[in-house]
Order: sequence, then C-alpha cells, then structure tokens
Amino acid sequence: YSVGDPKASRGPGRREIGHGELAEKALEAVIPSKEVFPYAIRVVSDVLMSNGSTSQGSICGSTLALMDAGVPITAPVAGISCGLITDPDGDDEKFIEFIDIQGIEDFFGDMDFKVAGTHKGITAIQVDIKVEGLTPKMIKEAFEITRKGRIDILDNVMLKVIDKPREMLSQYAPKIITIKIDVEKIKDVIGSGGKVINKIIDQTGVKIDIEEDGTVYISSTDQAALDKASSIIKGLTMDVEAGMVFNNARVVKIMNFGAFVEFLPGKEGLVHISELEHRRVQTVEDVCKTGDLMNVKVLEVDRQGRINLSRKALLEKPDHDNKPV
Repeated sequence: YSVGDPKASRGPGRREIGHGELAEKALEAVIPSKEVFPYAIRVVSDVLMSNGSTSQGSICGSTLALMDAGVPITAPVAGISCGLITDPDGDDEKFIEFIDIQGIEDFFGDMDFKVAGTHKGITAIQVDIKVEGLTPKMIKEAFEITRKGRIDILDNVMLKVIDKPREMLSQYAPKIITIKIDVEKIKDVIGSGGKVINKIIDQTGVKIDIEEDGTVYISSTDQAALDKASSIIKGLTMDVEAGMVFNNARVVKIMNFGAFVEFLPGKEGLVHISELEHRRVQTVEDVCKTGDLMNVKVLEVDRQGRINLSRKALLEKPDHDNKPV
C-alpha cells in the first residue's frame, strides 16, 4: 500500500493488483479444500517498497503466515525473481542472469522473470521482458537459477522458522467442525419448526449450518462446545441396530414398567423392568433412579423406531448351583 511512487491517492494501481494476483495464484495450489478446511482465508501483505521481488516476498511471508495460523497447506511455497542483461550488440550467447533483483535492476534490465513454487514444482510464473524474445538457453537458465533460489529460501530461511502448519488454530480463532450426514437425517437434526437444532444451539452456544447435501458445519470459539454439539448431532443421525452396546447411558425418566435412558445425545430407549437385572425386580427404583448411569445393550428397534434396551444382558449371570442352602 506504500510503494514509494508519487501519485494521487486512488487506491491500488495495476502493479499492486497484479502482484497480489500473482501471489494469490502461487498459493492457490496448496490451499486445502473446503471439506478439509472450511474457512474463508484472507491474507494481507504490507509492502513498503518497489522492487522486483516484492510479490515473491509476499508469497514467502504469506506461506509463513498461513502455517503459523494453522492452515493445513499441502506444501510451503517460496518465490524469487530473476533478472537479465543482454549484449547490447545483439549477441544472444552473451547474457547474464541474476536473482533477487532490486528496483534499479528491474528498471534498467531486460527481464523480470518471477517463479514461485514448492520443493516439487512451480505454482506460478510471470515474465516481463524488454527485448524481442528469449532464447531457449535463457529460459532454461532462468528456471534453473530460480529453482535453486527457491529451494535455498525454503530450506535455509523459511522452514527454519516454521517447518509445518501448526496443529491447532489460535485459541481466538473461530473453529469449525464438518460432519457429513445422510440427507434423510437432516430433518432429525432440524426437528419440527427447528425445535431440535435450536435446542442444540441453546445448549452449546455454537452456530450450525446445514447444506442440502447433508454437510453440517458447526462453528464456535469453544472447543468443548464444538465437541458437545458434534456428539449430539452424531447421536441424532446414528443408525442404531440390535446388538449395539452403549456405556454410561443416563436414566432420564422412571416409569412403573421400566426406565427411559439417554444412551446417545438426543436418543433415548426403554429398559423394561424385566431387563434391569437377572433377578425379579419389584420396582424400578430398587435398581436405579433418575440421573444414574448404566451400560445397556440394544435388544431391538421396532417398526415405529422405538428402541428397547437391556441392562441385564451385560451383567454376569448368577451362579445358582453355588448358591448357599
């Protein structure tokens, strides 16, 4: 935004926009997909001078910023510019190329050859020339000199500062969890008139967005709230089948014929009084009360979707043969 050029204050010029576009293109190849990292990313590079490598410096600085912010880029990107001085008499075999050109070398030289990329390859190129053309030898040498410069910047400068993206985002950054659910289960998460989804939001304080393809985005600055909301949604959309075992199911309601327990967030089932213990139980309260935890096994899911559970199935059977006489 302040490149030392005297001009009217009319916003960024063609050069600033072009350098920004080049830096963005260089980084696009390593930016993770929306499924991996569902964030909008804004990178700001403040350049205070006008040299041949300012855009390439922005690429290097942006790579470091992305990794420091915890953006899981697939590979670090560096860039460097290459200059050219040709023979004034027109001998194509007489030329010299050099990297990291300064403004005066860019202005009075014959070429500004910018190359950005990773260890494995090139992600962006821009070439400005003031001669009629470049020979294959010039181009080959330009690629080789910028490759060596790029690798040197990566290995001996950037990666010594930070060698990979941080595993966790900043504690102040909004965090997003992505869940993929069956399209048919969207109605279970939303509920009648939004009753279910609003309850989840009230309980956890998170923000929830559901796409038509079943992608659920849960966002919050509180990791514990994210985990809780994610657990509730997974419970609501999970296909419960006979034989499944759930630990620490919580008793939510006591009836004379059994206990209703919440075995997954948002999912409840009935443990009939006959399925509480192997012995005959007189009253449900003899075994459990509201708020107690128990391990349960799914006996069946009937046609109406009601889930019958058993506590008894997970208890060791008493040895009646060794019972005292």
